[in-house]
Amino acid sequence: MDQELLDRVTAMTVADGTLAGRMGIKIASASAAQVVATMPVDGNTQPYGLLHGGASCVLAETIGSLGAALHAGLGRIVVGIEISATHHRGAREGEVTGVATLVHGGQTLATYDIVITDSAGRRVCTSRLTCLIRDQVPGQDGNGVGSSG
Repeated sequence: MDQELLDRVTAMTVADGTLAGRMGIKIASASAAQVVATMPVDGNTQPYGLLHGGASCVLAETIGSLGAALHAGLGRIVVGIEISATHHRGAREGEVTGVATLVHGGQTLATYDIVITDSAGRRVCTSRLTCLIRDQVPGQDGNGVGSSG
């Protein structure tokens, strides 16, 4: 995948108006094999001041889905069909970093293990995401590329 297309898909993932954009997720690096991103704790907390578990799931699904889209390639779309998360410890400040690593990349499914750590490098959450890969519907945008017909 060329750099221009990678940049376009990555920008669409965290664009204004997306959930990832509203949560402050920033993509540090992205490939089909591994995606790395950060998210601030501030603004993504539950009432006790800890990082919300749902926020960790949003980070996990965002970067796992981005990796799956890069794995799928042009003319294909991906949708998350299963996510699980184990929350190991709370985070109260700074940012968390998520690393999504491809564990299975097939023609119809892609599965990623996602590890989220706090600013001190301690594991906050472990997640697994499976995405379904489908052919793009004609006339619809998919994976950052406009339709040609």
